[in-house]
Amino acid sequence: MQSPATPHVFWQTTAVNKAQRSQRWGQTPLVVWLTGLSAAGKSTIAVALEAQLHQRGYATYLLDGDNIRHGLNQDLGFSETERAENVRRIGEAARLMVDAGLIVVVSSISPCRTQREAVRARFEPGEFHEVFISTPLQECERRDPKGLYKRARLGQVLQFTGISAPYEAPNHADVVVDTTDRPLSDCVQQVTTYILALQSSQV
Repeated sequence: MQSPATPHVFWQTTAVNKAQRSQRWGQTPLVVWLTGLSAAGKSTIAVALEAQLHQRGYATYLLDGDNIRHGLNQDLGFSETERAENVRRIGEAARLMVDAGLIVVVSSISPCRTQREAVRARFEPGEFHEVFISTPLQECERRDPKGLYKRARLGQVLQFTGISAPYEAPNHADVVVDTTDRPLSDCVQQVTTYILALQSSQV
């Protein structure tokens, strides 16, 4: 199979496939993509969610949007084009990990609906699951743990999602979680229950 972008590059078939890797781990690989505004609770839920799954014996990996900008995406800024590329790269990294048989938890603002759908299209049916952390802007701005909303209001942070750049909520998220006035344990359990149901239904 040739690459559409580089016709002289061909896909190398491997001796071990995704089904064999999944069988080794004893699980159905998939990606759980947490999207929402800054300070909505994405990373907090993602960290606790991965810990829950790990404790239950699942092979997992967490791709956090901020962490990825320290390495793989450190060359990207926050223009519209660079944000799109940021989401694309996270999606491709997640796809490789799903191919490795893992349950991948992604925490990324990923503000554009069409970009998230483009990532979904790169996965096989049933592998991509969108979790919308729907905490309202007012609550996110009230929390402001990193002081970014305050700086954005002062014009010190440009292209800040929810203030000077748009956020497009999912039309049909698989799970919707509003962290306002809810214990972290309840929010995490909501997503964990969803994932465990997927695993039991596909065994």
